[in-house]
Amino acid sequence: MDVGVIGAGVVGLSAAAALARRGRSVVILERNEEIAREVTSRNSEVIHAGLYYPEGSIKARTCVAGREKLYERCRRLRIPHRRVGKLVVASADEEIPALERLLVLGRANGAGALERIDAAAVRTLEPAVAARAALLSPETGIVDAHAYALSFLAEAEAHGAELVRRAELLGIEHDSGAFRLDAACDGERQSIRTAAVVNAAGLGADRVAALAGLDVDALGYRIHPCKGDYFALSPGAPLSLSRLVYPVPSGPGLGVHATVDLGGRIRFGPDASFVEARDDHRVDPAKAVAFAAVVARYLPGCEASWLTPDFAGIRPRLAGPGESFRDFVVCEESARGLPGFVNLLGIESPGLTAAAALAEEAAALLA
Repeated sequence: MDVGVIGAGVVGLSAAAALARRGRSVVILERNEEIAREVTSRNSEVIHAGLYYPEGSIKARTCVAGREKLYERCRRLRIPHRRVGKLVVASADEEIPALERLLVLGRANGAGALERIDAAAVRTLEPAVAARAALLSPETGIVDAHAYALSFLAEAEAHGAELVRRAELLGIEHDSGAFRLDAACDGERQSIRTAAVVNAAGLGADRVAALAGLDVDALGYRIHPCKGDYFALSPGAPLSLSRLVYPVPSGPGLGVHATVDLGGRIRFGPDASFVEARDDHRVDPAKAVAFAAVVARYLPGCEASWLTPDFAGIRPRLAGPGESFRDFVVCEESARGLPGFVNLLGIESPGLTAAAALAEEAAALLA
């Protein structure tokens, strides 16, 4: 095989499709029974415009490029999606300078036709929302993340790629210019030889890098799992929204925001807390009180009784507690003695939006 792709989330599958369409033979190793079961399926399913990321960063570049690829692909393949738009709201006057900085940054990044609007305009667009001012981002949307990921699997397989399910990677050896991937496949140990590897293992990407012999702590490749819970608006609660509503970001994430899914269901989240376990997706119902208090800043009257525990996701963060911004890692590791080994690490938000652009960059590194 030419390339082994580790991980069948949306990033791994888009990389596999990009490589397969270039004529490379590709095998995808996925530890779960189904594709896109972890980070890809446990997020807000938002198509980000590119507002939040430092100018010139990989996140900014791949978010904007990936957004265009995503919308084009969804139109062409009829993948469920909707360009609903988003309001980023300043709930107090002291948040307005941060809103202005976000406007400047978003325009520098190419986030589309951003507009600063006043409180009256906010009420016209979303009568339930209270804000001193807001940014309107028309390019923001929502997508069926599983259907989007599945489209890349279908494309990769149409070009000859093979998906191996229930394949737990046990070891990586590099010798004679090739890699040996040792994996437990349905409990039986197998070895697969590939000329190159793309590590798109999401929450397990640091472990894959370590199996290849890289010092993940020295390189800053250690993943710090960051859990986020979501609550759904209970049926009958007196609230309606037609677009996404985000607070001005002030912490390690984008803040507890309100999203509307493709079925019209309203969801709030995620919060952010660093955790040890990478697979604990339980939601604490007692958090409803704290969620309601945060959401009530921009949706006055929100009560804990309106909220029902929905699901949790765990982000593969490179920045640990108290650390500042960390960019995606997109790196071919020749300089560290592993020619043909491409790491895609720390692919949290806006990873879903950026996936197709990240895939092109990974494929280019192996050209």
